[in-house]
Amino acid sequence: MLTTVEKILFALILIASLVASYTTFGYMVRSIIRGQGKIHIGDAWQSLKKLVVAFIGQGGIIHHRRLTSLFHYGVAWGFIFYGVVNLVDILEGYIDGFTFLGDSTLGGIYRLAADLFSVAVLIGVVYFILRRFVARDPALRVRDNVIIYPKAIPGIPRDSLIVAGFILLHVGFRFLGQSFLVSLEGGDPWQPFAGLFSNLWSGLSTGALIAGWHFSWWVALGLILLFLPYFPYTKHAHLFMGPVNFATRPKRKALGALDPLDFEDESIEQFGAAHLIDLSQTQILDAYACIMCNRCQESCPAYVTGKELSPAALEINKRYYLRDNMALLSKSGEDNQLLLQYAISESAVWACTTCGACIEVCPVGNEPMFDILNVRQNQVLMESAFPQELKAAFTGMERSANPWGMTEDRLAWAHPLDFPVPTVEENPDFDVLYWVGCAGAFDPNAQEIARALATIIKSAGINFAVLGNGETCTGDSARRAGNEYLFYELALMNIETLNSIGADTRTIVTSCPHCFHTLGKEYPALGGNFQVMHHTQFIANLIGKGKLTLKNDNEMGKTTFHDPCYLGRQNGEYDAPREALAKAGMVLLEMDRNYADSFCCGAGGAQMWKEEEHGQQAVNANRFAEAKATEATTLATGCPYCAIMLNDANIEAGQTMQVKDVAQVVAEAIP
Repeated sequence: MLTTVEKILFALILIASLVASYTTFGYMVRSIIRGQGKIHIGDAWQSLKKLVVAFIGQGGIIHHRRLTSLFHYGVAWGFIFYGVVNLVDILEGYIDGFTFLGDSTLGGIYRLAADLFSVAVLIGVVYFILRRFVARDPALRVRDNVIIYPKAIPGIPRDSLIVAGFILLHVGFRFLGQSFLVSLEGGDPWQPFAGLFSNLWSGLSTGALIAGWHFSWWVALGLILLFLPYFPYTKHAHLFMGPVNFATRPKRKALGALDPLDFEDESIEQFGAAHLIDLSQTQILDAYACIMCNRCQESCPAYVTGKELSPAALEINKRYYLRDNMALLSKSGEDNQLLLQYAISESAVWACTTCGACIEVCPVGNEPMFDILNVRQNQVLMESAFPQELKAAFTGMERSANPWGMTEDRLAWAHPLDFPVPTVEENPDFDVLYWVGCAGAFDPNAQEIARALATIIKSAGINFAVLGNGETCTGDSARRAGNEYLFYELALMNIETLNSIGADTRTIVTSCPHCFHTLGKEYPALGGNFQVMHHTQFIANLIGKGKLTLKNDNEMGKTTFHDPCYLGRQNGEYDAPREALAKAGMVLLEMDRNYADSFCCGAGGAQMWKEEEHGQQAVNANRFAEAKATEATTLATGCPYCAIMLNDANIEAGQTMQVKDVAQVVAEAIP
């Protein structure tokens, strides 16, 4: 128990710490609310469940870097448990004779947990120190061609060392104090490690043991009071802000679904993000929540292939800019620096494929992809500064309603078929509307996919129709390229067309994941509510209901499936294409990066319509090499753009595989 003087002194230091912390945490909170919109606060119960799941699972980090993740589990769980430990230690220091839960079994379990977590935290922190400063793990570094905020370069190792030192001293001295108590009390079977350490004090007097406990108590808890005001300036603010960020993550219809800009509000002067405060409050919170683990960087196809983009660096740069300007921004000061000056380079902005891997892998729910898209919106809508190749795509969508800019018949793909493909004018009572998409209408390879799907639909006896020349681009490429206004115009046009033919009460099937995503997950925000199925879902459903019979002796044999980003990671569909391939007689060989960890083909984010940013390797070449390594003879996919990109890589590699869509494989298996 503390002396009266100690109690008064600790109380005074506690008050001073809380006052200082109120100021610094206030800076952090007020800098966040300088952003646009509001933090998403949904159903309290759902938020609580998300927090519990995030805490227990640590954001699913175990799926990557397994050894490091195991040590992180120990540190994270232990540090959070220490919130209880510290409170108990204060009470035991202030209240004479107080022992938390007494000598009961529960009290013993509490002491055992504290003992085990103390050791887990100490071992874990030592591991992380060795990993960063001795082994110098390359995963913790960023390539030289990526923009890094100047103060982040010395700041990251410095802050890591400060926080590691704090944790080692805080937990270490608390553990040391417990060993003094165990020695005083003659042992405690519930504290095996502290008990083992207490053997070192067997020759000390009672007075020395009591003095040792007092000293340890003050170091362990005094460090918290000294460190607390500094916490918002360290990367370990993620201990608080990570759970908050995860619980307040905006509820989206799909992982990458964008919120529309309001072009009807004439008071809005800024579209997209030029400065940090142009981002949403949630996006600023992302910077404080960032663990700086670089998992997003490892998953980013642009970074992996040598481009200037690192989603990790983007969040780190935001964080250190906030660190420098937190007080200024919290007091409504001017935010004069452009994001392009310190957070991300222009080349990096245009290297993003919007695959969503950075969002999928982040253990605290950060969404750097949306920052990049907001910067693109500013560049296109406010600055008219974008890669010139995109101008042709924009013009094509504006004048011809497709990014190819072609004016030919959108139903020309169906002419080689030996059966008619009815339009909605010819068959207004259709049950299924086949949305062909621009690729299916105009790209020769994608036209084969469209014909294969039409053959499947016809074979299953489905009453269907197409829009023909009434179909226009969904606007996905315009939106991902930052031209939100063009997307807005195309979307409203399509919604009006679809509603006029009663598509809102029918099923829409499309062979393009980008159309699937845009029609089904982004049009609802503009009033277009449609039931949309991806063609692999539709095919698997037909097979499951017995409406489509296939021969199970397909000669293509061994097949590997490439998960399209906008089908799998963005919309969670992984099983349907595999089920369809299996029913068609394919022997599936999985690539190492599959399902939610799938690697992009390189076409998304409007990359299809521009030259790839400078790097060490083409994204499609990287993915094709992985497919080839499976030794499969066929590379199957469920996206016309993936098929185009992977077929280009196949040709470059000497046509070593067949690249086919799931629809083509299934159509060839129809007796």
